[in-house]
Amino acid sequence: MPELPEVETVRRGLVPHLIGQRFAGATLRETRLRWPVPADLNNRVTGHRIARLDRRGKYLILRLDSGNLILHLGMSGSLRLVPSSTLPARHDHLDLNLENGTILRYRDPRRFGAVLWTDAPEAHPLLVHLGIEPLEPGFDGDWLHAASRGHRTAIKSWLMDSHRVVGVGNIYANEALFHAGIHPLAEAGKLSRPRCKRLADAVRNTLERAIEAGGSTLRDFVDSHGEPGYFQQTYYVYGRANEACRVCGNAIRLTRLSNRATYFCQKCQKR
Repeated sequence: MPELPEVETVRRGLVPHLIGQRFAGATLRETRLRWPVPADLNNRVTGHRIARLDRRGKYLILRLDSGNLILHLGMSGSLRLVPSSTLPARHDHLDLNLENGTILRYRDPRRFGAVLWTDAPEAHPLLVHLGIEPLEPGFDGDWLHAASRGHRTAIKSWLMDSHRVVGVGNIYANEALFHAGIHPLAEAGKLSRPRCKRLADAVRNTLERAIEAGGSTLRDFVDSHGEPGYFQQTYYVYGRANEACRVCGNAIRLTRLSNRATYFCQKCQKR
């Protein structure tokens, strides 16, 4: 499933082409996504100007001069800008038509994504309980240390809980913990303040490097121009079970934590 870096990559790719544009209408071919797409979407968007394109966790928020669209890519969704002459393919469920003749096309073979209309995105049930954004200034070692006190949960599971921190999916949790030198099974509430600082820095750096690389290629993820991400070529632990650690040479180990594949180096990462 696309995580924060993949969604942020899409957002950054779309922003220069969308902000200030007006919608000429919407062509809805399939309403049955994870939740029903508003059948009157054409009437809601036609004539309205795009003011901003924001991201909250793994959700995109298309803010119009009146109303907002919440977009989620699900497991296989993509948003691409295409010329109006481009014929839709089988899984192209929605076209958001711009007055400049371009189409913002939503494709989703598995239909696990979402296109929702709301007047108040921050109060929407999907967003209201989300945790802190790891790329914003408030996410640092002091915050992580204070927020994790009293929690006996394994730090990897704690970090992936979107009610605490948003967007740190399995790949990025594995990689960040390696760079912080912290074992994924270490108890969250027992991490020292210096270790929390190293982890917060590692999470931020891992996500930023992933965004620069265009994210990871997860199933059929592509960015807004149809290009895959390349961060997977720099993995230190994820997907490298039994391969040599890039730092110490020991074999990378694989275990299961909360039913998720968890990779670590026994020598480089300490409890």
